[in-house]
Amino acid sequence: MSSESWIARLGVHTLEALLTSTIIVALAEMGDKTQLLAIVLATRFKQPLPIVAGIFVATIANHFLAALIGSQVASFLDGEWFRYLVAVSFIAMAAWTLIPDKLDDINDKPAAYGAFLTTLFAFFIVEMGDKTQIATIALGARFHEVVMVTVGTTLGMMLANVPAVYLGNELVKRIPLRVVHMIAAALFFVIGVWLLAQTAGWLGS
Repeated sequence: MSSESWIARLGVHTLEALLTSTIIVALAEMGDKTQLLAIVLATRFKQPLPIVAGIFVATIANHFLAALIGSQVASFLDGEWFRYLVAVSFIAMAAWTLIPDKLDDINDKPAAYGAFLTTLFAFFIVEMGDKTQIATIALGARFHEVVMVTVGTTLGMMLANVPAVYLGNELVKRIPLRVVHMIAAALFFVIGVWLLAQTAGWLGS
């Protein structure tokens, strides 16, 4: 393979990691408990800019660690069985995405530190073990692109949460969340099946 074709292939792979991460996480975040938390914080503080900044910083920190974990684990366990495991994890994420979160699932966070710090800590903690964080780990394992996956998932989170901060419950009321969740689940499922087929050699060389 020539250097030019290798660079072109690398560019396509990087772009795929960025776009896939952005789209999947933006869809998965709609109606998720972290988006509901963004609405709660916006209602409480009525300071959208510090809240958006807090979400941004918390997401970068959380998702960078998640993508790094996924990529490193994939590097150490880069066998056929692990690729099957990653594929199955995407299919499992498809089912999990169809389960709606509720506002009651969010613990009330202390508001003693101002809008930015409260958002930063609350968002980072609530995102631990959340659908979008698990999806970021799986995406990191799939693409081995820590930076691009982090950028993509962070962009997806901001696309979903910035309107939530400014529009609040109106966004959740107006968007057909069931349809959005079904689209996100379909994307997870397609990626999982594609990885299964690729690992099994059904797609050829």
